[in-house]
Amino acid sequence: MHYTGTIWRPPYEAESLLLEVTAGCTHHGCKFCTLYNDLPFQFRMSPREDVEADLREAQMFFHAPQRKMADKLFGREDKKYCRVFLTGANPFVLSFDKLREMAELIRSYFPSVRSIGSFARITDIAPKTDEELAALSACGYDGLTIGVETGDDEALRFMNKGYTSSDILVQCRRLDRAGIHYSFFYLAGISGAGRGEIGAKLTADVCDQLHPALIGINMLTVYPDSELYAEIQRGNWRQESELEKYREVRTLIENLRIPTVVAAMGASNAYQFYGRLPEDKGKLLYLLDEIIENAGEEELARYRKGVRSL
Repeated sequence: MHYTGTIWRPPYEAESLLLEVTAGCTHHGCKFCTLYNDLPFQFRMSPREDVEADLREAQMFFHAPQRKMADKLFGREDKKYCRVFLTGANPFVLSFDKLREMAELIRSYFPSVRSIGSFARITDIAPKTDEELAALSACGYDGLTIGVETGDDEALRFMNKGYTSSDILVQCRRLDRAGIHYSFFYLAGISGAGRGEIGAKLTADVCDQLHPALIGINMLTVYPDSELYAEIQRGNWRQESELEKYREVRTLIENLRIPTVVAAMGASNAYQFYGRLPEDKGKLLYLLDEIIENAGEEELARYRKGVRSL
């Protein structure tokens, strides 16, 4: 398979066929992000011949004697892939024509594919018309994962995310109308010391006006090769403590009013959890109260220091 650098995917895409159609990030400017620093370029679309070669390889693997391994790996009792996840930081940035062509290519090799997901930036949605979004939905694009990070405009500006909370509302409402479901990544700690719970309330207000299928919690980890690390060294920004991050997450969940899933499943989380709102809200708040009460700052800081990569 033509995989470039480290391949990142959401935890819930573990059973999807990971297909590289882009590598890198078109924005590559978020101060906290180091995920694509290992690439010698900022962004690249994969050549069609590489994508086709990967589809053929996946098809061969699927039909090879290791079929039982593939069935176990992808969890498909019908022995066919049902979902493809396009890798890269934001493949949804590709034009409508290229995305439609990609869907047709995928189905020419795997006719049983029912949905195609990817990471997406809010800025990837804006250039597409409502008609194009609806057509992409009809092509099978669904279940986008969007790293909105926060609804705190001050934090969005400082971290150079390239959009505002208002943009999140406008573009995700367009996805709602088009029938394209989406999940959010929330980054606890992005608002900085003393602002965690403020950021959580602002984020809950944004989410409560939308329909994210899942809100995935990640904990900010600052790496020395990030621009954010340099900002800290210059005295321009202070990190939240680990316990403040958990109080922030508690505030987010407490203020969410929509039916959704809240999950902390990635390596950045010292404590992992999963629950559905509103029915599991009480259990989640109890769990977070236990963590805040009983987990020491030093213990959590040791875990953060040990997170070598996300």
